[in-house]
Amino acid sequence: MLAAFLTTLLFATSAVCGYRTSKQVGGVEANFWRITLATIFLTVWAFTFGHGFEGAPGWFLLSGVFGIGLGDSAYFQALPRLGSRRTVLLVQCLTAPFAALIEFLWLGTKLNLAEIFCIAVILAGVAVALAPGDYLKISAADWKIGFVAGVFAALGAAFGVVIIRKGYAAIHADGLNVDAGTTGYQRVLGGILIPTIALLFFKWRSAHAHGPAFAGDTLQISRDKWRRIWPWVLLNALAGQTLGVTCMQWALKTTQAGIVAAIIATTPIVLLPMTRIVEGEKIGFRSLLGALVAVGGVIALTFCRN
Repeated sequence: MLAAFLTTLLFATSAVCGYRTSKQVGGVEANFWRITLATIFLTVWAFTFGHGFEGAPGWFLLSGVFGIGLGDSAYFQALPRLGSRRTVLLVQCLTAPFAALIEFLWLGTKLNLAEIFCIAVILAGVAVALAPGDYLKISAADWKIGFVAGVFAALGAAFGVVIIRKGYAAIHADGLNVDAGTTGYQRVLGGILIPTIALLFFKWRSAHAHGPAFAGDTLQISRDKWRRIWPWVLLNALAGQTLGVTCMQWALKTTQAGIVAAIIATTPIVLLPMTRIVEGEKIGFRSLLGALVAVGGVIALTFCRN
């Protein structure tokens, strides 16, 4: 349970950083550099303190394809359109029931009534706290694209976490003990291909449409932007795909996917003070009430698991 709480804090930090970078350089490029840096960090870990390709790398690579390659690519399309709080709310609240349903249909893992009730309380609290308000104006087009991207991101994340559970089951069946940093490394390798292809396609389409002169001007603009945002990119990579995913792998090693996803669904609650400072969003009574309900659900879920 501690690993799931740490994941929540790290993912909240990553969401704020991801919002800043995606607004400056676009979701495709922001996502690519985040995953690339995380791959470098986790590679160093896996081949110094970790176990390289030991365990069940095939399952974790597949998890990366769904959770990082497809899910995170969609997430970074929703982020600049909906804002960090709305995007995280939508993705996390849908990931929990999606993951529980997929794990039940595929692995036959059931939740008891008390656990289901606690998960429902957590999700209800998050929904009350962060339901759309008037403080952030979003165009109809951005809302539609952001909503569809958020739902797709939740599906990718749900498949990803359940496949992680499948990978750990294979490791346990073989009598192995592989650390979370190593499985996180194997997972991010599976996720880096799709963002790379997306960035290359995006750059090629821009150059083809506007010509070499535009590309030169864009290069200068990009340099100026990168001087301002590189600390946010670095922190995003560390908090998200490096430390955050490692903690999530640690949590999924011992806890059912639906429960882990439900605890991580409280990420928007942690985002309340962060977005107030970074994005200037107000925190009203409804947000505080929803936060108390969600946190109460997490505490109750902890006692149920114990």
